Amino acid sequence: MLHNAVHVEQLVGAIMLKVKGEDVADGRRLRSERSRRAIIEAALALQEEGVLVPTAQQVSDKAGVGIRSVFRHFEDMESLYASADEQIRDSYEALFLGGDREGSAEERIERAVKRYAEAFESGSNIVQGTLVQLWRYEILRKNYARNQRGLRKDLEKWLPEIAQKARSDREAIHATISFDMWHRLRYHQGLSRQTAINILVRLLTLQLLHGEA
Repeated sequence: MLHNAVHVEQLVGAIMLKVKGEDVADGRRLRSERSRRAIIEAALALQEEGVLVPTAQQVSDKAGVGIRSVFRHFEDMESLYASADEQIRDSYEALFLGGDREGSAEERIERAVKRYAEAFESGSNIVQGTLVQLWRYEILRKNYARNQRGLRKDLEKWLPEIAQKARSDREAIHATISFDMWHRLRYHQGLSRQTAINILVRLLTLQLLHGEA
């Protein structure tokens, strides 16, 4: 009986040590995940605040971690930007989805422009941060190209009449309602949001319904 009791005690002790070790490992894993998430959110927050190309030091300061932690979680800044893009991809693309897509072409043009304007305004700094680094990071070029293909398909769901236009006209329409055009009107030309919307609605109406540039 005594031998059995000792054996049971040893077995329980071994189980408790194993559980304790697993708890420690789980704790470390959770801390690591929190740290990684904080780094990604810091990079995105900096871009939203206007720091379009944040440095690793700025990211680590914002996240409240050491700079070594940044490169412990991410091989380089490209992998950090790729992870940040992956984290916001669905929410950014969702800004363009939905909306009332019924009605006349004129009604759909106006609603599509307003939907895109809202999305462009919301993600302006993030998009600009991507654009200024396209030359440097292949993953950003790949992701940006994917995003542009998605926007083209989405616009043609809003306005299926686009498919009936000549290729040069289709390209002009997509250029008209691009972020580049929106940013030019709002930032470079200093126009109000509503004025920019009115211009895009007028241009798209001329291009789509009247065959004018």
